[in-house]
Amino acid sequence: MRRLIDDAADQLAAAGVGSPRVDAELLAAHVAGAQRGMVGFTVPDADFAQRFAVLVARRAQRVPLQHLTGTAALGPVSVHVGPGVFVPRPETEALLEWALAQRLPAEPVIVDLCTGSGALALALASCSPRARVVAVDDSPDALRYTRRNAEGTSVEVVSADVTAPGVLADLDGTVDLLVANPPYIPVGAQLEPEVAQYDPSHALFGGPDGMAVIDRIADVAARLLRPGGSCAVEHDDTTSARTVDAFIRAGRFTDVTARHDLTGRPRFVTAVRDE
Repeated sequence: MRRLIDDAADQLAAAGVGSPRVDAELLAAHVAGAQRGMVGFTVPDADFAQRFAVLVARRAQRVPLQHLTGTAALGPVSVHVGPGVFVPRPETEALLEWALAQRLPAEPVIVDLCTGSGALALALASCSPRARVVAVDDSPDALRYTRRNAEGTSVEVVSADVTAPGVLADLDGTVDLLVANPPYIPVGAQLEPEVAQYDPSHALFGGPDGMAVIDRIADVAARLLRPGGSCAVEHDDTTSARTVDAFIRAGRFTDVTARHDLTGRPRFVTAVRDE
């Protein structure tokens, strides 16, 4: 098993995969039905090598690891992902940690705009079992995953364009926490093959400067949040200052703060609805 993983890691490194050893171990664990930490002690069965080789070859072609395993993790949850939905990224963990640290009412109202797979909404719901959590997206392909992932949970899935006038108007002034990981990459940006070829462009690109959706979300948040309510919006690492400006222009926020992800890059902006 260890020799197979070593050879796979070499193959993935030669293909330019960013984390070849980790990916090789995760693929081996997926095929073996074992935890990553134990896979090196697992004896492969008769067809393991063939099944593993097929997945390693596809990963070497830069098919996303999460498409091969069918799942992606964010905080305490794991969600189904695949073609047609944005794959949650580790960079969003910092936004999630910030959101989970907020002091909320006993039965808060939480909104996740541009929810995609629903990972953020589900993570927040799992840590706030008495919360009303509303997850919003407008992509039929993404919503198929959202609904599948939310099945059996309290998360409410809403099909809507978050930039449309009056979206979620029934929640005006009642939301305690709003989060969003919207399309924010500037059109024309150079992307890794896993992103450019497999993530849906609708979930990636936010216009020429990456701000087309974020600018609208700042206004939506000003309308939906209750006085004292908080929000956090992820952005491209080149548009932190512009995102801060968007919330300042919205005119209803205090404590507008640029924050960084776990690698130290500017990643999201938080703000508090004024009293």
